[in-house]
Amino acid sequence: MSFWRKIAGLAVRSPDGADCPDCPAGLPGEDPAFSTAVTALGAKLARADGEAGHAEFDAFSEVFQSDEASRPNVRRLYNLARQTTRGFESYARRLARRYRNCPQILEDVLDGLFHIAASDGAVSDDEMVYLERVAELFGFSELVFRRLKATHLGLAADDPYAVLGAPHDASDDQLRAAWKIALIENHPDRARSRGLPQEFIEVAEAKAKAINAAFESAMRERRELALVGAA
Repeated sequence: MSFWRKIAGLAVRSPDGADCPDCPAGLPGEDPAFSTAVTALGAKLARADGEAGHAEFDAFSEVFQSDEASRPNVRRLYNLARQTTRGFESYARRLARRYRNCPQILEDVLDGLFHIAASDGAVSDDEMVYLERVAELFGFSELVFRRLKATHLGLAADDPYAVLGAPHDASDDQLRAAWKIALIENHPDRARSRGLPQEFIEVAEAKAKAINAAFESAMRERRELALVGAA
């Protein structure tokens, strides 16, 4: 089963409490505008750092798996789109409009783009600017983007709140609630139940690990500050 059908799980089944009930009907993979936009975004990201080699296309193919029959057309579109980054914003806006009420699908796409950017061993400044802009156009807050960045590139030890999506002045109870919600929303079992490729399950596992580490870091910092204040 192709990525296009797998990622459509939210749109064709009864949503659970954390899913959006307003996803558009039908399979994204059967919508040429959707598949074209995702392919173009992946290709133009590969061009963002000035290079667009085979490694990026291989990474694209790992997470955005096309059906065998459509693979030649996807490759042709990819090769055409990777000639320049120009126009990537219009593709991001197209996806944002169609799935504006389905942030999990947009986050899946952004996870795939992070995977492509990191496929050559490093994410360049230009690629990071590209990813930040796509996230902005998708409607994600800075905190959400910083959480995704930490998932793929490592947790910033001094900013666990970004991973948890909680303000720095949240109470302990609020922080604990944010941790539990983030863990439920990003649990690997949800990725498995939605039939996503193994790469997405591994991303979900990394997210859960980053979320747990962030909560432990934030609580440890609070304990240390409390001891300093009591001294």
